[in-house]
This record gives sequence, C-alpha cells and structure tokens, in this order.
Amino acid sequence: MHRLDPRVKISLTFLYIIFVFVASNYQGIAVIALLLSAVIMSSGIPFSQYLKSLKAILFIVAFTSVLNLFYGSGKVVWQFKFMTITEGGISNAVFVAIRIVSLILFSSALTFTTSPTQLTDAMERLMKPLKLFHVKVHEIAMMMTIALRFIPTLLEETDKIMNAQKARGADLESGGITQRIKSLIPILIPLFISSFRRASDLAMAMECRCYHGGEGRTKMKRLRITGLDIWAVAFSACLCCCVIIFKVRFPAALR
Repeated sequence: MHRLDPRVKISLTFLYIIFVFVASNYQGIAVIALLLSAVIMSSGIPFSQYLKSLKAILFIVAFTSVLNLFYGSGKVVWQFKFMTITEGGISNAVFVAIRIVSLILFSSALTFTTSPTQLTDAMERLMKPLKLFHVKVHEIAMMMTIALRFIPTLLEETDKIMNAQKARGADLESGGITQRIKSLIPILIPLFISSFRRASDLAMAMECRCYHGGEGRTKMKRLRITGLDIWAVAFSACLCCCVIIFKVRFPAALR
C-alpha cells in the first residue's frame, strides 16, 4: 500500500466507495470486506489505529442503525404502539452499519499510507484536465497543501491559548451549552488573529522567493505507474466485477 502511486490509491478509494453502495446484498458486501481486509493487511498499520478512526463516528453509526431498524418489511420481531421492528429492519440496520464502517476504514487506509504532500500532488495530477476549463489546479493543490500543513500548528496554538486563558482564571468547562459557547470567544479571537498573522507572513515569504504559480514549475518527486499499481488495479477490477455479478444473481439485503 505504501509503495502504490498516490494517484492510483485515490482513484481506487473512490472506486471502492462507489462499490460499497453498489453492493446490495451480503454476498457483495462480503467481497468488499475481503478487499478491505487485503488493504488493511497490506498497509502494515496496526488494526488498533483503524479502530481509533472509528471512534469519532460511532454515534453516527449507532444513530443511523437505530433509525433503519424501523424501516423494513417482513416478520415482526418487536412492536410497541406505532414502533415496529421487523426482520427486514434488522437487516437494513446491519447492512447500513457495515457500509458506513467500510467507508471510514477505506478512507483511513488512504490517509494512513499516504502523506499530505503526496495526496495534494496526486490530486493536482488528477485534476490536470480541468486546466482546459481555466481552473487553477496548481493553486487549489497549493491551498490544500498549506491547509493540511498548518492543521497541527493551529491545534497546538489552540492548546496554548486555552492553557493561557485557564491560567488567567477562565472557566471553559462548566455551565450549560450557551455558557460554553460564550467561553470560546476568548479562544477564537486570538486564534483568528494568529492565523491571519501566519497567513500574512507566509504570503510575504512566498513573494520574497518569487513564487508565481504553477507555470513552468517542476516536481522534486515524479509520480510513475509501476507494475504493482497495475496489479492493484487488476485485482480491484476483478473484485468489483464480482460485486456486480452478485448484485444481479442474488436478492438485495435492503428491503
């Protein structure tokens, strides 16, 4: 996974996401799970890291699954007044939860095995045809690179400002929602001022180095398609064909 061309990884990730929704039965989702297992194993990243990436969306998975419990047909399993849970509803809830988890794990595999610089460079190469429509592809990629680069810096700056406000006696954790929102104002204002100051310094530094956009610029690392990329595309294409065949031959799980 680490040695794959980032353009191939981004393209295959989008393809996987599409086929997660194309798979409409458990046979198809089993093929997706097989592909996901191969991706996770070949990434060399501990599975605990993937589980950490799921923590942020556990509430969304649970909430969506509970909603789908009440939409479905078939034999009634539980009923209370106007609420009814059927076998079809349970199948829908399980299937939707598997889909969401698969999406997050595929996306995590991409970000775990590709650096931000490689991602933005690959996005620039993939968006190159948009130059025919006068889209400033290089500038968009540069903005993405800078944004990703300064996320850790802004998080560190936020932590420093919060500690400074707490040292001055600010209460940031107690009170209701309204009070907590008001307590964020002394944090957001210095953070915005610091962000604009950094942006101004960066713009001045780029002008001093005669930066004038992407016209005529070369790359330090050239992206090349290798045999490993071709094998990855062929393997993914075979599994996607299996998903389509299962979709045609077997009934849908969502009902």
